[in-house]
Amino acid sequence: MKVSSGTLKGKNLIENKFDHIRPTTDKVKQALFTKLQFFLPGKAVLDLFCGTGALGIEALSRGAGSVIFVDKDARSCNMTSQNLKNLKLDAKVVKIDSVEFVKICKESYDLIILDPPYKSGLYEKVVPNLPKILNDDGIVVCEHAKNDTFCYEPFEIFDEKTYGNIMLTYLMKK
Repeated sequence: MKVSSGTLKGKNLIENKFDHIRPTTDKVKQALFTKLQFFLPGKAVLDLFCGTGALGIEALSRGAGSVIFVDKDARSCNMTSQNLKNLKLDAKVVKIDSVEFVKICKESYDLIILDPPYKSGLYEKVVPNLPKILNDDGIVVCEHAKNDTFCYEPFEIFDEKTYGNIMLTYLMKK
């Protein structure tokens, strides 16, 4: 896995050796950040269910002001921390259940990236709590299986794109 663009383009990330992590494909990652390229610079980003940290690291490489990485699995947090260290990036990694983090979070974000395990039921638990931590002009990006359907209330979908079996759904406040 590599950083696909920005100041860290071509830099290697640690190889994922864990079954519990399903990394975002390069094609999907490129599409997501190309869409957000003019929105992202200087923004505060929350990478929930961060896995390897690849999405948040891509955001930093492309100009995000800050990224908080959240995952409940120690292996994911350690891999993200190691990737950040190897790339000489300063960012916070929080080992906590993402549902709980969103409930207790006091910060607000411009971009929230959600990439939980597919078919886990976690979207339904996290999304209703996001409005309190998303800035008014903020965006939520959800990566999920193409055939999965979710209730995104209290948000509205402003775009959806399919890449093979993967879908990116972009949400904003109503």
